[in-house]
Amino acid sequence: MISLSVPELFTFFQEHSVCESLTKAEVERLIPYLQEKTYKGREIVFERGEVTDNLSLITEGKVDFIGHAEDAGAVGEQHVGTLVGEMSFFDRKPRNLRMIAGHKGAKMIFLTRPMYDRLKVEEPYIAVNILENAIVSLDELVRHMGDDISTLGHYMHGFGKQ
Repeated sequence: MISLSVPELFTFFQEHSVCESLTKAEVERLIPYLQEKTYKGREIVFERGEVTDNLSLITEGKVDFIGHAEDAGAVGEQHVGTLVGEMSFFDRKPRNLRMIAGHKGAKMIFLTRPMYDRLKVEEPYIAVNILENAIVSLDELVRHMGDDISTLGHYMHGFGKQ
C-alpha cells in the first residue's frame, strides 16, 4: 500500500502527465497493486547488473545514475514524475548503471512484475495505460540520447564538418 490517497495520486498523475487519462475510480483500483519505498540520501536504488523486477515512479526527490567507475560522478538524473527502471523491467536484461537516491533522498511508488501481470488480467485498461506511459518514457530517453550524441559529434568534429 502507498501513503498517497486516491485524490493525491490522481492529482499527481495529472500534474506530471503520468497516466493522466485514468479516472479517479481507476486510480482507486490501481492503488492496491502499488507499493512505496523511501530511500535515504545516496542510498542505492538499483545496482548495476541487476534485473529490475519493478517499474518505479519518483514521487519525491530525485535519483542519479552512476557510471562504471566507483568514483564516477552522475551521468544522468531523473526527477519527480519520472518513470525509472522500465528498460530492465520490460526486457529483463541487467541494468547498465547504478541508480542512487539524490542527496536529499527519494520516494517512489512501484509496480512489481507479479502485480503488473495480475493487473494485465484484472484491469487491462489500466495496464495498457501504464505500458503506454513506459513507451513514452523510453521514447523521451532515446530522443534525449540522440540529442546528446549529436551534441557530442558537433563538439568532437566541429559544426558543419563531415
